[in-house]
Amino acid sequence: MSTTKKLRLGPLPKAESIKLTFACPASLKADLDRYAVLHAQAYGEAVDAATLIPHMLQAFMARDRAFGRIKAERILVSPHVAAPVRTVTK
Repeated sequence: MSTTKKLRLGPLPKAESIKLTFACPASLKADLDRYAVLHAQAYGEAVDAATLIPHMLQAFMARDRAFGRIKAERILVSPHVAAPVRTVTK
């Protein structure tokens, strides 16, 4: 079985981005670096862990059924408000 078939994250699309910083455990950083090496081997294009993280998060949220339902129901969740707010369409 090839590495390509094992990786959940496919080739990376080009997209506009903004800078976001976060802290993570050293063990997670090491795993992200390993994943980046495997991804480069599978798709023939070198990428670093920081480039992969947004795509991994996007794939994770796309598979989250509860988040998908909330998004489909147009419920707005503000990071500054504990309870979700429903949108009203006229």
